[in-house]
Amino acid sequence: MKKLFSIILCAALIFSALALPAPAVLALTANTYYIDSIDGDNQNSGNSPENAWKDIGGFTTEVFQAGDKILFRAGGTYECAATLTGLKGTKDAPFVISSYGEGERPVLRTDLHEEVLTFIDCSYITVSDIQITAPNGGGIWIDTINEESVGMTIENVYFFGLPNGKVTGRDDFSHGAAGARAAVMVKGLPANSRYAVNDLTISNCEVYDCANGFIIWGSWNDEQNPWCDDDEKDPVYNTGLLIEGCYLHEMDAEAVVVGICDGALVTHCRAINTCQGEGVDENGDILYFTAAMWFWGSENSIIQYCEIAGQKNIGDGMTVDFDSGTNNCTYQYIYSHDNQRFVVNNAKDDPQRNNTVRYCLSVNDNKGRSSIASGNGEDGFKFYNNTIINCGEFQFYHLTNSLVANNIIIPMEGEVLNFDLEDEINGRNTYKNNCYYNTLSLGCDLFSMNTLPAFAEGEGLDAYKLAVNSPLLGKGVRIEDGLTTDFFGNMIESINIGCYMGSGEEPETDTENPIEKLFRMIKNIFDRLMHEFMVIKRELDEKLAEMNK
Repeated sequence: MKKLFSIILCAALIFSALALPAPAVLALTANTYYIDSIDGDNQNSGNSPENAWKDIGGFTTEVFQAGDKILFRAGGTYECAATLTGLKGTKDAPFVISSYGEGERPVLRTDLHEEVLTFIDCSYITVSDIQITAPNGGGIWIDTINEESVGMTIENVYFFGLPNGKVTGRDDFSHGAAGARAAVMVKGLPANSRYAVNDLTISNCEVYDCANGFIIWGSWNDEQNPWCDDDEKDPVYNTGLLIEGCYLHEMDAEAVVVGICDGALVTHCRAINTCQGEGVDENGDILYFTAAMWFWGSENSIIQYCEIAGQKNIGDGMTVDFDSGTNNCTYQYIYSHDNQRFVVNNAKDDPQRNNTVRYCLSVNDNKGRSSIASGNGEDGFKFYNNTIINCGEFQFYHLTNSLVANNIIIPMEGEVLNFDLEDEINGRNTYKNNCYYNTLSLGCDLFSMNTLPAFAEGEGLDAYKLAVNSPLLGKGVRIEDGLTTDFFGNMIESINIGCYMGSGEEPETDTENPIEKLFRMIKNIFDRLMHEFMVIKRELDEKLAEMNK
């Protein structure tokens, strides 16, 4: 059915283009076609709810044009594995696939190892108000072969029941949404062409019980080799990507990958209990790596106002991840909690440049260590006004020309902050106006504060605001970034340390007296010595095990 549907649509579009001159096409009145799996009949005209087709077989006699609508009756279930090639709407008159009638949104489904909807070289199509499921396949694949795609919109779509079981490796991102077990796949890695998918909007969608969510890729170079060296890269970025208001949850793998994009924005989304695949074998060895929302080879893009929680992948499972040649990108206003870790950035070849993490709150991201930069490091990195509570070991490695300022960092019991002396001697980094507690201060930042922050007595997120008597109020350094609000949405009234920039919350809370601080510092020194002892012991045990093989 999928191939037949694709061939018929292509022929219809070609016939339409040959039969009608451009002015006549623009003058035609758009049509609405109705499909009703409950009471429809494919012998009907399809042009009214009373004369609806029963399934997509009714498409076989129709020619589509800009502004046409295909509407599925609410409450129905429709077998669909359709490939639409070269289908075009316009900005003012998009081609629409949606629903009509009262009741649950219609379900489009397939048992095949294919996508429910595939769009190739299509532009200005809106898919809305439906449900998509494919127990052996994928949701929507948008790809380009001969021309770019512009203005696609996916809104208010509920994706559920895609393959979501345990795997032993990363998903295949090179062969569509079915191969990736994804709700939406854009192009692939490697790509099929040098043509981009521009101005794609995914809004107010929910993804549940699917392995992957929205996986976006562009084109990396002429050879379509994603693993090339930096000097071989010649990317064609997708531009204008917007993902907003989406809820992705209970997923084996990743929620959003912003790959090879320029100017993408992911905002006001939630990724809860994604990356549930721990990614280890029976011996605990790491098999693969997944993270909830991350950048790959992108520029000038932002992930903001998102909640990311509950990741279990042991190798990754972090909230912040600038990966493989990502530059000038930002995480801001992120609420991260109960993940494996808060941050690991992975520069593949040359250092990544001018990435930023600011006004984020991390709570209990403590199953593994965080690293500001790994691989070839971060240059011009800005990490400021973040509040990190109950984290694991936090590493400040591989930074150059970077700024670390106005952060509150409180590791869990027994964890430490680490840096590399050689990195700092050569790095020309700036550390200032940070606050550390429950650990010794970072060795390259000895002049920052080490004290109890005095958080407010609120509940939930309010518990991480500063109290009116906090020693951190007004003790931050001003950073000119054009932002006007803090993590909590308050107008910036004071230059504080942490993600709260108000004037303090009533009532006053406990602060630390000199005796308490002395005993705490002695304990922190002991914890540090024990940490170093355990590191040395682990290295010796590994060497002995290697010798005994």
